[in-house]
Amino acid sequence: MANRTVVVLDNGAYDAKVGLSSWDSPRLVPNCMTKAKAERRRTFIGGELDDCKDKSGLYYVNPFQRGYLTNWDLEHVIWDYMFSKKCLKVNPEDSHLVLTEPVFNFQPIQDALDEIIFEDYRFESLLRHWGPVYSAYEYSRCPPGDTPLCSLVVDMGHSFTHILPFIQGKVISSATIRIDVGGKVMTNYLKEITSYRQLNVMDETYVVNQMKEDSCFVSGNLLKDMDTTKHRGKANTIIGDYILPDFNLLERGHFVSRSAEQKPDIDDQLQSVVLNNERFTVPELLFHPSDIGIDQMGICEGIVHAISLTPIALHPHFYRNILLTGGSATFPGMRERAQQEIRMLAPTEYSVSVTVPNEPSTFCWKAAAALSRDSEHAGRFTVTREEYEEHGHGVCHQKFRHESSL
Repeated sequence: MANRTVVVLDNGAYDAKVGLSSWDSPRLVPNCMTKAKAERRRTFIGGELDDCKDKSGLYYVNPFQRGYLTNWDLEHVIWDYMFSKKCLKVNPEDSHLVLTEPVFNFQPIQDALDEIIFEDYRFESLLRHWGPVYSAYEYSRCPPGDTPLCSLVVDMGHSFTHILPFIQGKVISSATIRIDVGGKVMTNYLKEITSYRQLNVMDETYVVNQMKEDSCFVSGNLLKDMDTTKHRGKANTIIGDYILPDFNLLERGHFVSRSAEQKPDIDDQLQSVVLNNERFTVPELLFHPSDIGIDQMGICEGIVHAISLTPIALHPHFYRNILLTGGSATFPGMRERAQQEIRMLAPTEYSVSVTVPNEPSTFCWKAAAALSRDSEHAGRFTVTREEYEEHGHGVCHQKFRHESSL
């Protein structure tokens, strides 16, 4: 694939990261169709949402439901946009595709993916794997020290968080854990508590998601921070105002921390929402899903439990090579909190090292792009159009096994 046109598509449930393998970073395309209250006659496909002048009260139609692709007609339309002159400007028939798919994806969905890619778009070849598999491959190439024997990838996605142990690039399926908390759950939780306490924002998913990204952080000491939010004035260093966009004077909202004596100067024409303990209780769902009635362990307990399901001789290697990826890994304080809690839960004789890439949300795409440039590795797991036409789904089942090692 080294000297050919290779399209790399990290097909996320919220944002699709798409680009050519030669690019340094991908283009983020909303993986949905949207309608706006201000422009009811028009639908916006993928990145066309940038043309919308008023993004308040957006109505979303997503091809993914509960983390899995279910609306094929809509996804086809979004992919048409991605490959068209409006986005990548590529001809699929002359291109190769590297694609991510959800962890433990269902075989009927996989077969439908292969059919669309080879029979509708007629790509020359396809490499399809779970997103964390690419991340583990990239981590093994660029570790802090020597090439690790094992690694543990925590993929914090839109619908789920997955914890996957790898031994020399091969995933241990029996020790893989899924936690039903992702970016969508946290955004919905922030919508609910904001609507209950202050302002009805239940229809403002787009704005609230930005508010979560701009304002939230992971607490290093939950009880101390909770106590801080009870104070007023100078003693409360957490409280602030999120200035809501009106899409006239302000395109995107922003967070303004309150000073000791003076309230921030806010334009009278703009609305704002006061954020206090909401700033850290929303990401706290990743560590304590039971806060909203999800009877599951948090990510740190999940990491320790996943490692306990692997051979005991490998435990030291896993604890030294924990990788956090995905959009939620961008919260400030995420690495420090994970390091702190895992250190408390792990046996004292093991050293613990948690790594967060510089850009966790696009790390998987960059890893897949790097793999596509490695002809020796990529060639072994690539299915060409000729192979698919001759052998059908069987060759895809053989080469795209999740047990395969990159």
